[in-house]
Formats: sequence, structure tokens, C-alpha cells
Amino acid sequence: MARFGKGKPMGSQARAVLKAFLSLTSRHAAKQAEGIRGSRSTGRIHSLATFNKYATALKQAGDWAKEAVGLRHLKAFTPELAQQYLTDRAAQGIGQKQLDTDRNALEFITGKGSLVRERALTQSELHSRAYSPAQIRLIAAHQSDRNALATELAWRAGLRAHELLTLQRAGEARAASHRHWSPDRFLGRDGERYIVTGKGGLRREVMIPHDLAARLEARRLETGRVVVDRGITYRQHYDIGGGNAWSKSFSEASSRVLGWSHGAHGLRHSYAQERMQKLQGLGKAYYPAREILSQELGHFRGDIVEVYLR
Repeated sequence: MARFGKGKPMGSQARAVLKAFLSLTSRHAAKQAEGIRGSRSTGRIHSLATFNKYATALKQAGDWAKEAVGLRHLKAFTPELAQQYLTDRAAQGIGQKQLDTDRNALEFITGKGSLVRERALTQSELHSRAYSPAQIRLIAAHQSDRNALATELAWRAGLRAHELLTLQRAGEARAASHRHWSPDRFLGRDGERYIVTGKGGLRREVMIPHDLAARLEARRLETGRVVVDRGITYRQHYDIGGGNAWSKSFSEASSRVLGWSHGAHGLRHSYAQERMQKLQGLGKAYYPAREILSQELGHFRGDIVEVYLR
């Protein structure tokens, strides 16, 4: 997917990609000539202002992909990677207008209609989505054993829903070698290290407490099995919940016992807030602690995890 050779600056690449779609004619006249009605687009760019707006959006997306997965060429952006970028942007609290601009710009690479429109967070959603430990345990008590274990793993290791499907022993896989990993990851924690595959295929170590690791190993599959989640194929090594099915189970259990749900992703918020408190309690200043946390969560920019700390 990602290309690791040399590439021109992302800004230059963005403008080169978009120039092929630049047509400085009246958008309305072009739509009339092509028989296009309503809000449908011609698929071309009809003003320099729009061209510059999309070029800025593509440069930002390219810089993100370069940092996240080592991407060097904008044209190598896949729909899957682009969707992950949009999801990340929405989670940061980016407004709807900018999210739509980002999506429209990326579709000049991935193809018209290839990306799902991400919904911007509402004002209420921009506030904390974290659950308390008591709330998490109550929710888990109303799930099946395999889903309850997945809930505890997501909370205590800071895992995304699909990452639960990718858990491997540390001796069976390796964290991404093109990244510089902080030696302070998991500072103050004790447990077993596992490998998960996160967004953009980035593999990272996660720390699972000993008691939870023992319960996980008790559900190890002899040969593994193939699981498809949201159209993506995974090889699962443990008989636990994960992906969309587990996420749905969590939300349903939360709604039943609490009367509301912040979604399974709220467990990562709980992990993040607990870890920041722990790291600062160990003497780490705010920004160094935030950088450590960003790596533990599978990000490499501290500002991205601010949304988890609200």
C-alpha cells in the first residue's frame, strides 16, 4: 500500500494531482452543457479558490499519511487509508464543512463516491466520552464471556475495536521498525506485551495486565481463524469479541444498564485519561506524558490524543 521511496513535497504533489481536474470555466455553464442537474458535481474544479482549498486539504492528508504509514506518494493513497484519515479528523472535532472538503479532495485520488461521509461530532460529543471503571465492569457483566473479555482488554490496553481481532503474542509478530518507539511506553505498568495491527497497518506493542493475559491465553485458538469485519479480512488467534459485532454488543449493553452509550471507543478515552493521570503521577510533565500516551494508543502526534483527554 504505502510507498517508501523518495517523493516530492506533499504540497507539490497535491497541486499536480489536482491540475488534471482544473477547468477554469463557469461551473453552472459546465453543468448545463453536460446536462447535470441539482447538486451533482461535474467532477472538475472550476475556480482557483477551490483548487487552492483542495490542495491544502490534500497536503494535510499527505503529511498525515507520511507520518502514520511512511507514505511518500499521494497517488498511493488507498480508499481505506483515506477513510481512516477522515475518521481521525472527525474524532479530533474537525467541523463538518472541513470534513466534507477533505473528503472531496481525497476523492480526486481515490475515486468519486469511494469515501463515506464522516459526521462531525456534536457539542455534547466533544465532551468526555470516558466511562468510569464501575460503569465498564457493569457493562461487561451484561455481555457474553467472549465480549466481556474483549471489553476489559479494550479498556485496560487501549485497543480499537478491530485491533481486538489482531492480537498476537509478542514473539509471533514485531512492532513497526520504521518508527522510533519511546522507551517510556508502559512506564509504571506491569504485564505481558502483545502486538496489534492498528490503522494503516501500523503494528505496535500493547501491554496487557498479567491476570487479563492469562484469561486471554485460556481462549487461544489452536490454528487461528479468518474473520471479516467491515469488509476487511483478519486472522484471529483468540476466541474473543472484536470489530463491529463486539462494538455493537458493547453499545447495546451500555444502553441497557446505563440508559445511554458513548460507544465502545469511549473505552480508549478511559484508558487515555487513566494513563495520563498515572504518567503525571510518576513525574512526567503534561506534554511528554501526552507523547508517551499517543504512542501507546497508536498515534505519533500528541495533539491527536487531546480529544481523549477532554
